[in-house]
Amino acid sequence: MNKQQMTKFMTRRDTLKSWLVGAAGLMLTGPFINRAQTAPIKPKAKSVIQIWMWGGPSHLDTFDPKPDAGYDYCGPLNKPIPTNVDGIRIAELLPLLAQQADKYSIIRSMTHGNNSHETASYIVQTGREPGRLVYPSFGAVVSLFKGYDYGYKGLVPPYIVLTQPQGRFSEAGFLGPRYKPFATGGDPNRTPFAVEGIVAKDISDERQRSRRQLLHDLDSLGKAMSDNQQFEKFDQCEENAYDMMFGDARKLFDLSEEKDELRDRYGRNTFGQSCLIARRLVESGVPYVTINYKGWDTHKQHFEAMRRNLPQMDAGMATLLQDLTDRGLLDSTIVWWSGEFGRSPKIQWDSPWNGGRSHYGKCFCAVVAGGGFKGGRVVGASNENGTEVAQRPVYPADLLGSMYILLGIDPDDPMPNPRGLDLKVMPASDKGSGRLIEIM
Repeated sequence: MNKQQMTKFMTRRDTLKSWLVGAAGLMLTGPFINRAQTAPIKPKAKSVIQIWMWGGPSHLDTFDPKPDAGYDYCGPLNKPIPTNVDGIRIAELLPLLAQQADKYSIIRSMTHGNNSHETASYIVQTGREPGRLVYPSFGAVVSLFKGYDYGYKGLVPPYIVLTQPQGRFSEAGFLGPRYKPFATGGDPNRTPFAVEGIVAKDISDERQRSRRQLLHDLDSLGKAMSDNQQFEKFDQCEENAYDMMFGDARKLFDLSEEKDELRDRYGRNTFGQSCLIARRLVESGVPYVTINYKGWDTHKQHFEAMRRNLPQMDAGMATLLQDLTDRGLLDSTIVWWSGEFGRSPKIQWDSPWNGGRSHYGKCFCAVVAGGGFKGGRVVGASNENGTEVAQRPVYPADLLGSMYILLGIDPDDPMPNPRGLDLKVMPASDKGSGRLIEIM
């Protein structure tokens, strides 16, 4: 039997297990992984913190600066700074992240070509093109394979969003509401952090307890049927709810337990304190946390927004990476920074945009750290002005497949669905044809 015939009879699961399954990091140079030469390595990642840049961040103004492209591309942000890794420069408004570059890797060749918020969000978070089925997001799949069905016994749901749902598509897809993220609501930069269902705004703990007591005093039917099995279930649900409100679950969201100095380093703003909450959640064993970070859909006055937003992002994300490292959590926690696409490299100076950047799915950046990804690396490259992928295009399916493997989730495992179809977690496709990012 020749090589071609042998390949025909190999299943994709066989090839994935013999090709991929590593957990160590992104390579700076060289082709995608030579899968036939890779030995199995035990996955490291237990949790994911997804920093979702809602609206799409500019790659030129963050992790892929192009100072030689000229003013129509760089605008006033034309002085990239060196990092603590030789040869890697990032945007000038990210000095703290520049000192953490040894902890993360930059993918400068992300692409999918779609410029619609909803569709691009779906592609980046599912690795799929839209079709008749609505597939679950990466977070929902992780909550399936790392959640209640597989022994998760955490104090809070296995999939948390800080603070508002992303709203671009149904994150749970056909998996159903059991796998939707729990959106906290509220603002972690306020005291108290009014987490929906745990902390009620403007209602004291004493008043909540009084309400519960009044409910019990008026519940004559429940008292009369205290041995009824259905009423026992209601009682257990109530007990669980009040445990969330007054027990250890509530403490997870109580930042008063953290030192003021650390909170200051994260930044006294919604994003910075969300990063701190995310660290507390993964430290308690939550498998998936999304920080839904709005403010990046900068069609108008882009550079004014960047001077506000980038310093906050810099402080929050850099402190998160260092804090995870200090606590021994970065090795087991993937940090994934990305939006649904980037922003147009060429600036729209004319009115009404007044220096804006539009949607751009042809070429953009993602950043990954921890959980088996090595730091201090760059994958792929864009061209001289950031308009095209110049080296090694990386599709969302490639990145998601890599993260699944680091989490110990086989991309070829069956995906439960209400129609009983033969679906896989992350199959090969034309846009992400199994060329998973190099993991060694």
